[in-house]
Amino acid sequence: MEKKYIGWTDEAVLPFETEAQLKSGEIWGSDLLRCRQTASILFPNAAYRADPDFRECNFGEWEMKTYEELKSEPLYRKWIDDPYSVTPPDGESLHQVELRISQALSKLPAGNEFTIIMHGGPIRYLLARAKKETFREQQAFHGDCHSISWQSRQAFEEERICKSYSVVPLTAKGNM
Repeated sequence: MEKKYIGWTDEAVLPFETEAQLKSGEIWGSDLLRCRQTASILFPNAAYRADPDFRECNFGEWEMKTYEELKSEPLYRKWIDDPYSVTPPDGESLHQVELRISQALSKLPAGNEFTIIMHGGPIRYLLARAKKETFREQQAFHGDCHSISWQSRQAFEEERICKSYSVVPLTAKGNM
């Protein structure tokens, strides 16, 4: 709500209203509190498999700061222009985030269907990978549920384009 960079800070999820999903079984996602809480609201009967590799970008010294607070810093301006090779002080580049998320995805067990609770940056990476578009072209709004399907697990692992993609609001009012 304050438009702060919140990466590895372990904050609670903002309150939201939604219907619990009927799916049980296992859900994967970030080990941070906001993802664990979201999973417990959406999937109260599921086992949650937390993995720190599903975390948002580590914004380092820029954590909990806003664009307005950072816009005059030269390194921040360079990071905005090239987040793949420029790293926030004590943080990680977008390239490092993508490697970490790919590692988390590769650890998913055998099978073809997974529900993953992730943060905005990792969602945008997965969407870019699925649609063969750039990270900047992707949007991940609070309260959206993205569904992505590949032809097969092999197609996913070979980073082929997805066969279908949809996004729907999860929250009762379409926002959080």
